Amino acid sequence: MYRILEKQVLSDVTKLMVVEAPQVARKARAGQFIIVLMHDQGERIPLTIADYDRAAGTITLIFQEVGKSTKEMGTMNVGDSFSHVVGPLGHATDIENYGEVICVGGGVGIAPVYPIARELKEAGNHVTSIIGARTKELLLWEDKMRAVSDELIITTDDGSYGRKELVTTPLKEILDSRPGKIKKIWAIGPAIMMKFVAMTTKPYNVHTIVSLNTIMIDGTGMCGGCRVVLDDGAKFVCVDGPEFDAHKVDWNNLMSRLSFYRPEEESATRRFEKDHKCKLDRAIANGVK
Repeated sequence: MYRILEKQVLSDVTKLMVVEAPQVARKARAGQFIIVLMHDQGERIPLTIADYDRAAGTITLIFQEVGKSTKEMGTMNVGDSFSHVVGPLGHATDIENYGEVICVGGGVGIAPVYPIARELKEAGNHVTSIIGARTKELLLWEDKMRAVSDELIITTDDGSYGRKELVTTPLKEILDSRPGKIKKIWAIGPAIMMKFVAMTTKPYNVHTIVSLNTIMIDGTGMCGGCRVVLDDGAKFVCVDGPEFDAHKVDWNNLMSRLSFYRPEEESATRRFEKDHKCKLDRAIANGVK
């Protein structure tokens, strides 16, 4: 159970894994997430479900190696198993035929926006997708996003592919050129990207949904670690989200909370990298012998 059936290296820091999880795959819907535990001493890692195959009983996860736990997860290979996979968790995306909609994905956020765009397209919407990354190497699933979109716009921060723009530039152009026509917008990516998407769409009064990935421990609303402050009070991402009205989120509070444990995270990452290098050196030495 929870075996890794496929692994792809999408970039130096981005990995894709197809995981055997039939019970999760049977009930998963766009917008939901899972929590994985590599082993009994591991950290609980929340990841939005990038895709699922009910017939095969698998889920697809895409993640970036940014800290100790995700770097350790990146060392797992086909045939390895997670100790636990819990989910699907959170509320699914509210899918219906709205008319013209926009899906915005930034970096690894392109993966979880894909099933949302797919289901919106299947529901009869006209889907315009905007995907962006810092560089061409970090851009993923272009072909999959193109297949579920009526229009696809690509941006990179450095201009190595597509337009040399932030995702907010074509977003504003569309809102200016189609006044009143865009009925709903979804945006998933780094918190700073979602904040500026919210700032871009607010003057147009277009309902904008973001999927938040906060610090999370138990995923059941008990620990309070994933608290997010909205205009109408505090909510918990794990049980009230992960999707929220972008115009109601206190973005400064959110980003402050995301960086709260950064010194501890950096220290843990350094220790893991040192230990992992020692293990590799020993393995090489033993192989030579």
